[in-house]
Amino acid sequence: MRFYLAPMEGITGYIYRRAQHSCFPAFDKYFTPFLSPKQDKTLNAKERRDVLPENNPGMVLVPQILTNRAEDFLRTAEELADYGYREVNLNLGCPSPTVVTKGKGAGALADTDRLKRLLDGIFGKTGLEISIKTRLGMYEEEEWGELLELYCQYPIKELIVHARVREDYYGGSPRLEAFSHALERVGEDCVYNGDIFTEKDMERLKQRFPGLTAVMLGRGALADPGLLGRMKGEAGISIRQLQTFLSALSRDYRAIYSGERDVLFRMKELWAYLEWSFPGAEKQMKAIRKAQRLADYEEAVRRLLYEAGEASVFSAT
Repeated sequence: MRFYLAPMEGITGYIYRRAQHSCFPAFDKYFTPFLSPKQDKTLNAKERRDVLPENNPGMVLVPQILTNRAEDFLRTAEELADYGYREVNLNLGCPSPTVVTKGKGAGALADTDRLKRLLDGIFGKTGLEISIKTRLGMYEEEEWGELLELYCQYPIKELIVHARVREDYYGGSPRLEAFSHALERVGEDCVYNGDIFTEKDMERLKQRFPGLTAVMLGRGALADPGLLGRMKGEAGISIRQLQTFLSALSRDYRAIYSGERDVLFRMKELWAYLEWSFPGAEKQMKAIRKAQRLADYEEAVRRLLYEAGEASVFSAT
């Protein structure tokens, strides 16, 4: 089984990826949060930092592009090729209203004729391989049949399917029957994404889809950094490893942000997921959320990890 780390805006940038890759078992592929090209413009400074090879050492990284204009996609792909990339990913799954209303992300799924023009305009026009991350449709699962037939007309490197429609956002259960149609048509180049939080979730998925060869982890991997290792048959991670990881994140965020507020925001954003793995730690989680200074944040984290037990193996319940 191949394991990929999902792109999550504001969290899984190069600082997170680098710390994860150095502290824990590595993913087979990492995907950048989406790059959003502007008309006739190159990557901005923040986007450039995120894709620089020296900021992503030792990992297989795939830049993700969010656009509904073929010319913007191709221009960005060309710039990424100059950095040595050989694969890019087209985002057709982001459910954010600010993205969807512009006809981008999952919003592109509402008009299959326009989507076809976009795909016609990028496939065969670049030397890079193109993968796609998609949802099943905008409103109804019934949209998936037409979309899948459209995708199958192109030499897609991998089709990564978040098994929900846009209107589901992240609620409800993934629509596994619809995903099964994609796996049947696409085979080993079809990647599953959606609600993998525990090893039991992964086992149920493998039992349901014995032909599945790749999955993308998102919220589950953020909440439980030891999840990937356990899925690979390893023992999990220690509290000391988690502490090293968090310290590396804080240190590297401080290096690029001038004030404590931005660093605190990034760390608290991650703890919104990590807290799932510390049931019963409401008091320390409240202290983390309320911290206005890095010193207060670090003390709250120290107390939480101490109470979790230095000798324990970190494992989501």
